[in-house]
Amino acid sequence: MLNNAKLKNAFKLSSRITLYVPATINTNKEIDNTKYVDQAASLFSSCFGGSTSTPALGYWLSNTQGLVKEKTTIVFAYCNNNQLEQNIDQVVEFCEGLKTEMSQEAIALEINGEMYFI
Repeated sequence: MLNNAKLKNAFKLSSRITLYVPATINTNKEIDNTKYVDQAASLFSSCFGGSTSTPALGYWLSNTQGLVKEKTTIVFAYCNNNQLEQNIDQVVEFCEGLKTEMSQEAIALEINGEMYFI
């Protein structure tokens, strides 16, 4: 625990939820994922009060295509445990819809350092 008088009185968010938004459909066909990133950022902002996105280069092993390299966008938010509990069903439902709409084998959702493949 940090021993800083100013931090002791600061507002603290102890949970982090992170969604990896693919930039492909049908496993390896590149697309502009801006629409999906905006939807995820909007959802996270609504649920948790704000969100941040950052580009990344992801690699994963597809059951059908072998090694897939894609531009991914990471959307994340910090929240308290109550916000996480109250909104997790809505986030998982969004991930399931994203998986279907983008024809993905899975959508990666990270919660407090633990990765879930939806």
